[in-house]
Amino acid sequence: MSDALLKPDDLSDFNRRIVSLESATKPVYVAGEGPAVIVMTEMPGISPHVARFARWVRDAGFRVYMPSLFGADGDVPDAETAAGVFKRACVSAEFRALGGGASSPVSNWLRALARLAHGESGGPGVGAIGMCFTGNFALNMMLDQAVLAPVVSQPSLPLDNPGGIESSADELSQIRSRLEREDLTVLAYRFAGDSFCRAERFAAYQAALGDRFIARVLPDTAANTGPRPPFFAQFVKTPHSVVTVDLVDEAGQPTLAARDEIIAFFQKRLKSESA
Repeated sequence: MSDALLKPDDLSDFNRRIVSLESATKPVYVAGEGPAVIVMTEMPGISPHVARFARWVRDAGFRVYMPSLFGADGDVPDAETAAGVFKRACVSAEFRALGGGASSPVSNWLRALARLAHGESGGPGVGAIGMCFTGNFALNMMLDQAVLAPVVSQPSLPLDNPGGIESSADELSQIRSRLEREDLTVLAYRFAGDSFCRAERFAAYQAALGDRFIARVLPDTAANTGPRPPFFAQFVKTPHSVVTVDLVDEAGQPTLAARDEIIAFFQKRLKSESA
């Protein structure tokens, strides 16, 4: 792993905007040109690893919108600071970290962001990827017609129910109907031994969405074994972050293939359909 990924990133190649939607105001980092893709950060915030993924998407010909949902943007916090971010998010009214069976309230804001991004960027619609704490958000955003290409990476909520989904039964029914009606799919990724996103959760997604849910389960041996940011080193003891911390940026690696598949998915849904 590059040492640069373990040091703060100033995000200077992104345009930091203050965006007010749905009675809430958040910073959003925007870069690139082309159809819009919403990149939602994992814990403990917009890290150098998350920014690297966003740059890959940008460089593939998309306009990336990366909202700041928690943590210090661009930072690599020590384990104690990062744990504080995690604890505050768990009790925040914006997130539904426990229980399952309903989407987090912040999903309304994210759907509004998708509409804004679509209006600014054009094309047939918007792509979205959530990771870890935000993993299921891309699915909930499908309740807005702007979102055409959802990617669910290691969805970790609800934290207390391995087989739970952070969406209501009605929401899942609406999403499945839309997927079938418009011939759309959801891409999803996890490592086989991930303790935060276990097989039970993907089984629940499959039961709710049928063959519209395309699951990719990577072997634990595919995960990065190099130095890890403090939060991951102390609290994430199994392979977890498919396209960020645990991605191995080398040809032939399964995690790099996952990144390429995600970008190709965005290309297919957001570019070829507008040709």
